[in-house]
Amino acid sequence: MIREACVNEGTETSGQEIRNVRVLQRFLADVPVEMHVLEAAPGRASLIARVRGTDPTAPALGLLGHIDVVPVDPDGWTRNPFGGDLIDDEVWGRGAVDMLYLTAAFATVLREVALAPEKPRGDLVLLAVADEEAGGDYGLKWLLQQYPDIVEVSEVLTESGGMRMGSHVAIGVAEKGSAGRLLTVQGKPGHASIPYGARSAVFAVGEILQQLSQAVPAAELGELWDAFVTARIDDADLAERLRDPVRLDTAIAHLGGIAGYAYAVSRVTISPTVLRAGSAHNVIPGSGSVQLDIRTLPGTSDDDVDDLLRAVLGPLADETQITHLRGWDATASSTETPLFAALERAVEAVAGAPVVPIMAAGGSDARFFREIGVPAYGFGLLGPAWSYERYREGVHGHNERIDLTSISLSLAALRRIVAERIGAAA
Repeated sequence: MIREACVNEGTETSGQEIRNVRVLQRFLADVPVEMHVLEAAPGRASLIARVRGTDPTAPALGLLGHIDVVPVDPDGWTRNPFGGDLIDDEVWGRGAVDMLYLTAAFATVLREVALAPEKPRGDLVLLAVADEEAGGDYGLKWLLQQYPDIVEVSEVLTESGGMRMGSHVAIGVAEKGSAGRLLTVQGKPGHASIPYGARSAVFAVGEILQQLSQAVPAAELGELWDAFVTARIDDADLAERLRDPVRLDTAIAHLGGIAGYAYAVSRVTISPTVLRAGSAHNVIPGSGSVQLDIRTLPGTSDDDVDDLLRAVLGPLADETQITHLRGWDATASSTETPLFAALERAVEAVAGAPVVPIMAAGGSDARFFREIGVPAYGFGLLGPAWSYERYREGVHGHNERIDLTSISLSLAALRRIVAERIGAAA
């Protein structure tokens, strides 16, 4: 799948995940599974493969893996990013961590269950979907709208889990929401050779950026925060400060590589990402804009985001048009479910480590299932050296690669979960 280079640039014609669908079809050929290939647009294909269970009242376990990858800068790589090379027990390539190793593991266990001498009690469903990296419009979002019966499951395992948090293994049970905004300001255009009397929108954009650079949204410590601090922080004094919203921000500076994650999951974040003003070097632009990536916590409404922006902008708010871009609410799944309990037992059995539930700072396709009431968890079981920091470096970074030990651990834990949940000994 790495070698098929299904690079998703966010356009309708990119991705071309049909190539990875064909890889999976070949892998599952002559295996007794129900397979559907569904295209939201030419080449934007997803594969749904189901092993039917014998008990219609048993769980239907979905294994949700995306088959698209983000673009690469080849100059930053020391090996071919689409070579899929096995070097020193590591598989190299774009998507190795995010998340083709898991999609491959999901397909492997589905094949084992399908070939087992006894049928499982419940359904096992591989959901190998397109377009996760650009929001799912050509992938799971479309599938749930157009083919809900084909993708129907009662519980889901997907990405964003398995990294080590101290002596614990992190399992994703929640993720932040997104509330993108476009801020537009007006100036007074004119010829650049006679700037007197004109007011460049570039300066207005600069004033907005200055306000945003000084903004530090207040910390809001949710129910997962304490578990994160307990798992990751050994220093008792530092842990106490992290649990205090008043002292939190000074404490975060002492967290090293995990500081960025701690900051992100403890508040709403606002990141300017795209600036636009002007089109010709000799014209003073009359309008300008700033695009914001805003990530929200559970319970944060669109009105809350707009109120926050107006507070940050201060007097500039009256001169700024705020336009809502694409967004979605933060989502979470309860840790009081049979699937989460099975996850805990599997990780303990394979790795001898307890689980810590965490919130992901970014988004994934898990939200689409959570939004319709289906519990979804970020799964994986990476090797002991895979701290959260190492995991984040691998996701979308240069020289992305995954070691065989992590793949083996993830497979071992997955086999246990599948056997417990749907009664199949893979």
